[in-house]
Amino acid sequence: MIGAIPTLSQLGPGSPSGATATNPGSSAVVLAHPAMGRVMNAQALEQRTRDTEERQNAPLITGLAGHITKKFAIARDAKRNDVEPRMMHNLRARRGEYDPEKLAKIKEMGGSEVFAGVTGHKCRAAYSWVKDAVTGVGVDRPWSIRPTPLPELPVEINDFIVEQATGPLQEAMMAGVEPSAAQTTSMLSVMRDQAKAAVREEARRRAERMADKMEDQLIEGGFINALDAFIIDMTTFPTAFLKGPVIRMKPRLEWGPGGEPKVTVKLVKEWERVSPFDMYPSPGATCIDDGDLIQRHRLTRSDLVAMKGVKGYDDGAIDKVLEDYGGNGLSQWLFDISEQAVAEGRSQTVLATNPDGRIDALQFWGHVQGQMLLDWGMKREQVPSPTEEYCVEAWLIGRYVIKAMLNPDPLKRRPYYAASYEQVPGSIWGNSVADLVTDPQDIMNAAARAMVNNAALASGPQVGVLTDRIAPGEDLTQLYPWKIWQFRTDEYSNSTPQPPIQFFQPQSNIGELMGLFEKWSTLADEYSGIPRYMTGDARAGGAGRTASGLSMLMTNAGKMITGVVRNIDMRVIEPVLHRLYYYNMRFEEDQDLKGDVQIVARGAANLISKEAAQVRRNEFLATTANPIDAEIVGVEGRAAILRETAKGLDMDADRIVPDTAVLRQRLAAKAALAAPAPQPGATEGNEQTLTDGRPITDNMGAGM
Repeated sequence: MIGAIPTLSQLGPGSPSGATATNPGSSAVVLAHPAMGRVMNAQALEQRTRDTEERQNAPLITGLAGHITKKFAIARDAKRNDVEPRMMHNLRARRGEYDPEKLAKIKEMGGSEVFAGVTGHKCRAAYSWVKDAVTGVGVDRPWSIRPTPLPELPVEINDFIVEQATGPLQEAMMAGVEPSAAQTTSMLSVMRDQAKAAVREEARRRAERMADKMEDQLIEGGFINALDAFIIDMTTFPTAFLKGPVIRMKPRLEWGPGGEPKVTVKLVKEWERVSPFDMYPSPGATCIDDGDLIQRHRLTRSDLVAMKGVKGYDDGAIDKVLEDYGGNGLSQWLFDISEQAVAEGRSQTVLATNPDGRIDALQFWGHVQGQMLLDWGMKREQVPSPTEEYCVEAWLIGRYVIKAMLNPDPLKRRPYYAASYEQVPGSIWGNSVADLVTDPQDIMNAAARAMVNNAALASGPQVGVLTDRIAPGEDLTQLYPWKIWQFRTDEYSNSTPQPPIQFFQPQSNIGELMGLFEKWSTLADEYSGIPRYMTGDARAGGAGRTASGLSMLMTNAGKMITGVVRNIDMRVIEPVLHRLYYYNMRFEEDQDLKGDVQIVARGAANLISKEAAQVRRNEFLATTANPIDAEIVGVEGRAAILRETAKGLDMDADRIVPDTAVLRQRLAAKAALAAPAPQPGATEGNEQTLTDGRPITDNMGAGM
């Protein structure tokens, strides 16, 4: 049980100051908090400070702090040697800037510092393409929730459906009508099929409610904005990271009686993009849940205050952090990030002065051996096996551990999701668009600089001057039409005098350099999988000169992006939805949305063009517009197709096609009007025809 898992700080001496927020039975006193309304007197505050110091100095906490520091040093050094230089290079390339070392060499040689900018162009194109696929077509969700083939419902719902299905048979038997064995078998078969259909229909309705609930949670939690930033990172850095749900105390505006606004502070679920610069996996990690994982945070005072009252955080330790570092902040105690700040466009001066008073923190997710926990002071009943690995989450700020608890997820998953534009098997780090076009970018830059330099040299004649033949005071730096030069006689030449001024034209190599540039520009298209005609460039030769040929080329080009989108589907969208589904199944109070469902991300499927899908729907509508197909599809099936067609036209489908309940009401009213009036003296209850079994089936169907 998640609620029964203790925090590590509760296992050492004393109890966490925030225990009252999540553990009503605790006797700990809590500092005044806007969400909790408790007040602490001076004596209680002094006692709480002593308890916090005792907890922070306990072997369990000091051992954990040392363990985090050691693991972070290992992950930081490994990342600095390989991944971080690539990230810095990619970020500068996307911004259209040279690395400092290369820029210094260019300046030393003189000439142009032009940057071709193909990396930024390809990254923006990939971002737009992937975003269109991932965020859905029209108003459709990029994911779906539907019942499993054999859905399981709560026991009471199943019992009710079975009772409804068998009701007509029981009524017939109570009326004294005994069907034959064959009739009973036939009726039971029909009842079983109708019960299955009713179960599927109920499961479908529950799945729709769950989908609406999850979509609302994702929107309110900022998932769309986080996913947008994630895709930008995916095109730029070797790996992009997304995190959530993160539980925080947040103010929310609500409307009370009479429309009066009221601000309440409550726990909310949020999703956020995590900078790849702030993620430090173990050197040998193959995925986000493999090995240790550390995230670096740069927190404000309000960020820390929002953590108070959330399960697992030590409010007393947070107060000590605010007391010690709240004035001037605590930055770069982990390492120097000035080079990263420059690459991201931030000022080194601002970073050094830390005017916002930000406080750096480490969030550790990893496995700790049971024996280590025992050595640090954990109780034996909490660590039954010294040789097993226990999943731990802990926050370290300076010398304070503000949170330490066992991972509450039953599958020991971490609330992080990672994907790359091109996955590299066996490594958490892949390749981005910027990585794939590194060589074309460098060669195109060299060709562009050479072209600009050559164009400048060949833009006019070069002049050679014999300075000893020029009259004193003659200005050699000015060259203009109708200028009169003054020369002296060549007194030392025994042969034909040499002209004092010679003009010659430097050779222009722009054509060859442009051919080199264009060749590597084409290779950049191939390496990245993003041809230029996908971004609106009309210069598509060969098959691209016709509409059908261009459509074929675009379809083939989309195959690589399909793989990228499938990465996001499998590694981000589906895990996010599964985690949120589990949360709702476990903690949501509304029982009508809980059911047995399967979650499918449809980003890759959305790469099919909107126009093509709409054409297919129209063709299907035309094909099934006949009495035979209409009897098979039915009114509800026809309405479902019309609803999807309206969505594809960016229409409000709910205003055009009524929902299933309204359709059933209309059909029932129409059937009631068409039914013949009962004849006088007719026997009620269908007792006259019960023996053939048909009225039982009819009544049962009407009841369903």
